[in-house]
Amino acid sequence: MTELKEFLEKNIDNDFRRILISNARKKEGTSKMQVRPVLVREQVCYQVTRTEGTKEIHKNFQKEDLIRYLCQEMTENFRQLQLEGRCVQGTVLVSKKGRMSIKTKNIQKQGKNKEEFPAMLSHNRTKKYLLQEGIPVPWLIDLGVMSPDGKVKHSKYDKFKQLNRFLEFIRDILPKLPRDREIRIIDFGCGKSYLTFAMYYYLKVLNNYDIKVTGLDLKTDVIETCSRLAEKYGYDKLEFLQGDIASYEGADQVDMVVTLHACDTATDYALAKAVKWNASVILSVPCCQHELNRQVFNETLAPVLEYGILKERFAAILTDGLRAQVLTTAGYDTQILEFIDMEHTPKNLLIRAVKNQQAKQDTQQQKAWEECVQAFHVHPSLENLLFDIDKGECK
Repeated sequence: MTELKEFLEKNIDNDFRRILISNARKKEGTSKMQVRPVLVREQVCYQVTRTEGTKEIHKNFQKEDLIRYLCQEMTENFRQLQLEGRCVQGTVLVSKKGRMSIKTKNIQKQGKNKEEFPAMLSHNRTKKYLLQEGIPVPWLIDLGVMSPDGKVKHSKYDKFKQLNRFLEFIRDILPKLPRDREIRIIDFGCGKSYLTFAMYYYLKVLNNYDIKVTGLDLKTDVIETCSRLAEKYGYDKLEFLQGDIASYEGADQVDMVVTLHACDTATDYALAKAVKWNASVILSVPCCQHELNRQVFNETLAPVLEYGILKERFAAILTDGLRAQVLTTAGYDTQILEFIDMEHTPKNLLIRAVKNQQAKQDTQQQKAWEECVQAFHVHPSLENLLFDIDKGECK
């Protein structure tokens, strides 16, 4: 084992990418293993992934402990080890009689192929999330996103990235929220409340903001589960209520209104509530814009809109564009931004509106909005909830 130990000590370095261990000696138990470097709390460690049947089991090691572990596994359980690095490849084979052979091959990449084999470590350093992978977070574990050791589950990685992306938007608007009093936040249509817990954890636990957060949803069982979790973690300023967005009257003043994938006109009710509360910040990721899809008609675009999928996408763009313009008319600096890559979710646009106390009503903009509505023969819910067309001003 001395030769194997020296081989691993020499080649598990900053250029190391991964180790693959296979050819198990026994049919039961672990069939293969993989090792890769990861950053945990800004320190390099090595993650071993063992495959047992359909399960994958993860454990992190420091270098010395990893080498001892691999030497033991190659002595007792496996016959083949392959090491890959930027500059070297190595193969370890163990015969049935226990004889070990180690072969190494130096790699020299030149010209345009030089970056063909990047070091895993440098790749990890680009992944800087507000919620860090490798650091266990109780609610992420209980909601099934993380394993107890802080590893993000493969099936939930898109959700993990989505949460971090939304928190980045929240971080950007923090200067617009008060610091001299309690900040009131409502998450309409909170569902399983991944985002609600994320906001509370990021603002209250990590950054010590004085906040009160309310999650509202129609599903009683979901609200009961989330309420139990909030109590379990001691999140005393996080509450969950069962109810409908349209009829909610539980607050007189709200600083930030959030909606993540509130379906169809539920988004409009949430936006209308936010404007009437004079909320400082609105963050809304719309979903399922069916309303205008049933209404939209335009003679010039009729040949295009006869195709169902194109009509659906156009109606969604028209819906969110008109929503953004109404918010602008109501005195908000409004943007429509890409929330997350399209490959992760097709519902990837976010409406971000920040209250501008100096904003003045733009009659030309209002006229353009009315002409657009008339051109496509639509009547958005937000028009009825918030906007008085006859008077040319917000209700």
